[in-house]
Amino acid sequence: MADPVTIADIYALFQTSQAEADRRFAETDRRAVEADRRLAELNAAAERRAAEADREMQELKRIAANTSREVAGLTTRWGQFVENLVEPSVVRLFQERGIEVQETARRMKSQRPRAEMEIDIFAVYGAVAVAIEVKSRLSRQDVEDFLVRLGRFRQAFPHYSDYRIYGAVAGIEIDEGVDRYAYQRGLFVIKQTGDTVTVANDMAFLPAAW
Repeated sequence: MADPVTIADIYALFQTSQAEADRRFAETDRRAVEADRRLAELNAAAERRAAEADREMQELKRIAANTSREVAGLTTRWGQFVENLVEPSVVRLFQERGIEVQETARRMKSQRPRAEMEIDIFAVYGAVAVAIEVKSRLSRQDVEDFLVRLGRFRQAFPHYSDYRIYGAVAGIEIDEGVDRYAYQRGLFVIKQTGDTVTVANDMAFLPAAW
């Protein structure tokens, strides 16, 4: 016959169960604290990475901005160099073609609404003028854009409305076929030849007038 269970036995069992429960609760709390600590570390690490990424992005933006300014400055200086190469020859080149221009101006601008434009070199005499677009590298798109501007020239510069306006494009480098395209559209094409420039159009060329 088994020994009877006493109140002391029940109390001892209760104490043991309570101790185990307390241990498990303590372990759960410990794990929760550890999980919170790890989460806090992860959040802190993520914030550090985000801050570092932001600093790197700001530095890249600064470098890009500086590079853009330097490239823009270089492009401007190169464009000015090309204009300096072309302009001194303009009067001679067109007089040889029977267009008796005698005066040149650079960067002629109009700010009239819906007709804003800039002409790189403008040569004029009497009621005849030549508008010249100058590029270090001349593309088909450059020619097309210039033709659009020529179509709005009289709107931009109404005081030349009674003039016969010819167009010309000049380039140190000219994309393949672009010179022929410009020729077909009635534009003079000015190319570099050694240390100077020349009109590439043959003597049979008939320029368009705007």
